[in-house]
Amino acid sequence: MKLMTTIFNKQNIFLLLLIVMVLIAKLFPFHESYNQYVNLSGFIDWGIAGIFLLYGLKLNLKEVVKDVSNWKLHLLIQSGTFLIFPLLVFIFYPLVKDSEYYSIWLSVFFLASLPSTVSSSVVMVSIAKGNVTSAIFNASISGLIGIIITPLFMSFFLKPNAEAGNQGEIIQQLLIKVLLPIILGVVLNPFFKKWVTKYSNVIAEFDRLIILLIVYESFSTAFVENIFVSVPSIVFLVLAFSVVFLFFSVYHILQFISTKLKFKPKDIITTTFCGSKKSLVHGSLFLLVLGIPDNHKVLFLLPVMIYHSFQLFYVSWLANKIAKKNIDARV
Repeated sequence: MKLMTTIFNKQNIFLLLLIVMVLIAKLFPFHESYNQYVNLSGFIDWGIAGIFLLYGLKLNLKEVVKDVSNWKLHLLIQSGTFLIFPLLVFIFYPLVKDSEYYSIWLSVFFLASLPSTVSSSVVMVSIAKGNVTSAIFNASISGLIGIIITPLFMSFFLKPNAEAGNQGEIIQQLLIKVLLPIILGVVLNPFFKKWVTKYSNVIAEFDRLIILLIVYESFSTAFVENIFVSVPSIVFLVLAFSVVFLFFSVYHILQFISTKLKFKPKDIITTTFCGSKKSLVHGSLFLLVLGIPDNHKVLFLLPVMIYHSFQLFYVSWLANKIAKKNIDARV
């Protein structure tokens, strides 16, 4: 229990730090010309590769292989992440494709296309007494699937821009910064697994540092170029409503299907928790390798940050509620 409390305290601190980075970006924005003194962009690029290298090193292949047989559960969770989520957003495409709301829709579609988060999914499934082994399996597999699916889905709607280059260059960036480091990590996994486990807390802090720097750099650009001047307050309300609505829709759809399939209670918990999550880590990193224009980066980052905050607070409350209910039922 103390360990769980510590994790959630750290998560709460991280959410506060995200807000602090936005405020610092407002007060002390990082101008592009500063890169000649402090190469923030270069550090973030190497940080992205480092995160995915560590992801490969942390990947528990034994757990993945051990739980392959539970295929109905895995299929439903991954369908929730990569089919139900995008479809719920895509149905609104005909209404916005030629309107001023297209960019807002695309930013929510970006969120819907992302893989599931890893650490918080496993922790919250554990608290609610769900199937932890399957949670580990799906959290790991989701990140790998997302490397292909997220860029594929976004490629249908993102137009190449001069700054990002053509589609070939974007694929090259994905290979160099994402896929190659993961493959290298998996290859080196047997040699560095104990080291990664020993320093897992330090590695987690490195992940958070890179995300905070991405948030700072993106918001700095937005404030320097006065992007927020052209974004009405109603946009923030629409984004907040959209992501919360999306969460509850996917959560209850997965709950309904898993119940109809007669899943065990612990498997229903795993399905709803893992299938309704989205990864801030992948969202922040894909933001920089998918060729999203600078003047849209903050708009794409906002839904991911809002969703991350909401899922963290709400699902942690829900996990503890389910755990308490199970304890009371046994008594």
